[in-house]
Amino acid sequence: MRTGLARRVLAAALVSLIAVTGCGVRPSDAIPAGDPPSGPVAPPTTITLYFVKDGRLSAVTRRSSGHPLFPADRLALLATGPVPEEQAHGLTTDVPSEAGPFSVTAEPTGHLVVTLSTAAGDLSALAVEQIVCTAAATTPERPVQVTVVGAGQSVGPRNCPARR
Repeated sequence: MRTGLARRVLAAALVSLIAVTGCGVRPSDAIPAGDPPSGPVAPPTTITLYFVKDGRLSAVTRRSSGHPLFPADRLALLATGPVPEEQAHGLTTDVPSEAGPFSVTAEPTGHLVVTLSTAAGDLSALAVEQIVCTAAATTPERPVQVTVVGAGQSVGPRNCPARR
C-alpha cells in the first residue's frame, strides 16, 4: 500500500511540474516599435504672480517646468509665499496660507470668480489685489474682472490695479 501511495504522490508532483513549466514565457527577439521620440522639448513657460514689496503690488515672473499651471495652482503659490530668493529682494505675501485651496471659475463674459477656503471679507486690501492680479494674469490677452468669494462673503468685481 505504501508503494501505491508513493506512486500517486510522485505522479501528482510530475503532473504539477509539467503544468507549471508548460505555462512559461517563451523567449523571443526584440520587437521593433518604431523610431524613438524626437522633436523639440516643450519650452518652459512663465507665470506671473503678484507679491507685496514696500506695501505695494510687485509682479514676479517665474519659470514653470514646461507645463502651464492652472489658475488655482498659481493662487496657491501666493498663499505659500515668495521663495527665499524673492524674499531676499523684499517680497512678501498678504494672502494667508489658510485661504487655500482655491478654485477659479471663468464665466462666459470673461469674468473670473475665485473661491477661497476662508472669509473673503477678512482679507487685507493687498491680499485681495494679489489674488485679483494673479488671477487676471492667467488671461493676459484681455482685461478681466475678478470677484473673490469665500464663507458667504464677496469682494468685487475688481480689475487689477497693476494692469490698467
